Amino acid sequence: MDLERARDLAVEAARAAGRLLSAGTADAFGVHAKGAAGDVVTDLDLASEKVLVERILTAYPSHAVIAEESGLLGAAGAEWTWLVDPLDGTNNVAIGLPAYVVGLALCHAGRPVLGVVHDPVTRQTWSAIRGHGALSPSGVRLAPPSRPLPHGPLLAWTQGYTVTRDDATVLGLKAALELHARRVLQLWAPLLSWVMLARGDIDGMVGYRPEAVDLPAGALIAQEAGMEIRALDGSPFDENVNATAADRSFVAAHPDTLPTLLPLLTPATPEPDPDHPHPGKPPTGNPHEETPTRGNPGS
Repeated sequence: MDLERARDLAVEAARAAGRLLSAGTADAFGVHAKGAAGDVVTDLDLASEKVLVERILTAYPSHAVIAEESGLLGAAGAEWTWLVDPLDGTNNVAIGLPAYVVGLALCHAGRPVLGVVHDPVTRQTWSAIRGHGALSPSGVRLAPPSRPLPHGPLLAWTQGYTVTRDDATVLGLKAALELHARRVLQLWAPLLSWVMLARGDIDGMVGYRPEAVDLPAGALIAQEAGMEIRALDGSPFDENVNATAADRSFVAAHPDTLPTLLPLLTPATPEPDPDHPHPGKPPTGNPHEETPTRGNPGS
């Protein structure tokens, strides 16, 4: 597999989708209810996804695609799988807030090896290939240094769409972060938060049961820029995209900053019990368990 060729295709596809989104947000577009919890999908999500999927499957007909709105497409059980987030920040777009991106990730046997995030507003694109670093829009390698935190860290927060407002772990985590952080951003566009971390704009990012499509592209870019990702208890993070939602919870930061963040998170994570074997994960059969193709609120 020529990953440089795949990156070129992904970058061009993301830019094409970005042009569509940029033009579409300048005019009226349809916004439709999705699900029973207040989520929305726009005509722009669907049009962008169509562009991305068609370009990927035309170039790689033997690959599988998991698209946010369409689910599994292409070759089921394929060795190579693309994750497509056609409009990360849908709720932002719906209210006229220009904070949204396009995300693509290529996974080999469930492990992300290529990530691309494109911002249609600024027309900038970030990308990474595993083991080869992360590139800025100008082609410069991303490698921000750690910085002192005299007033606490500047963090971004993301959570899965099906996480309820009264989730005890979320309430504990947010309370701890708000108490000790300088700011906690909730952008409704997690891939944009990942790029901000990779650039060094923010000091860390915390995610609680994030959706599969919101994670790999941005996380790989951040990792290849030198950031480290851990589970909330400090243990190794499971990068496999087939991991359960509970196992996808994470904290990410520069390796020098991570020891400062981890103590803020561990006390807020309740001890497992027989009904909740994983912190914050509902028992098997809970009707609120996430679906694999739905994004973070606003994604």
